[in-house]
Amino acid sequence: MTDSSATVRPDRRAELAAGLATVRARIAEACGQAGRDPADVTMIAVTKTYPAGDVVALAGLGVTDMGENRDQEAAGKANEVAAAGVRPRWHFIGQLQRNKARSVVRYADVVHSVDSVRLARALDGAAAQRDRPMDALVQVSIDGDPARGGALPGSADPESGLDTVAAAVAEATTLRLAGLMAVAPLGWPPDRAFARLAEIAEAFRSVHPGATALSAGMSGDLEIAIRYGATHVRVGSALLGMRPTLR
Repeated sequence: MTDSSATVRPDRRAELAAGLATVRARIAEACGQAGRDPADVTMIAVTKTYPAGDVVALAGLGVTDMGENRDQEAAGKANEVAAAGVRPRWHFIGQLQRNKARSVVRYADVVHSVDSVRLARALDGAAAQRDRPMDALVQVSIDGDPARGGALPGSADPESGLDTVAAAVAEATTLRLAGLMAVAPLGWPPDRAFARLAEIAEAFRSVHPGATALSAGMSGDLEIAIRYGATHVRVGSALLGMRPTLR
């Protein structure tokens, strides 16, 4: 974390309020152009490297969903935010090592980055300590490049094929298969990336009709992601400003 304090200066609160108003307006406009209800799109405030005070301030401004991508930072921050009396819905959105599963399930409500059968099983075992199932999204590789991470559509790989990973989550006793997550591949125009993701999601829902969440789009491309059906957008810099330098 960049700050051990869960307090925030009034000028910082004003900055966050302005960023939030701008992002909400962008989401509303994108939904209007796509003929969608803005209430159907959840904004996840990506608070990695930002202090707990920003999380508390955002919660006070009505933001309910926060995203983190490193367990080492997220675990402590979640505890600090909880100590301040604030309990947002935490989304773990980064690549996750199996040995971190037991830590992540203690605070995360949703994991967006399940991309292997082994990780699904590790989370299933770790989540047995919870009093409720944990939502899990399968991270899908849009371009099929295994080096980038993500389950592979159309692959019969028993460890990382999209169908086999989804089946492992769906069969888990402590997880709920909620949908898909993806990041636009480097070098791909967002339109191309999210159009491909929409095709994958349509086929996926024909097999898993209850898994309707689609986590896609960030600060720079959220409008395009919404056009192609994103139900969750992950917004960092457009909401919180320039990201602090990691220490």
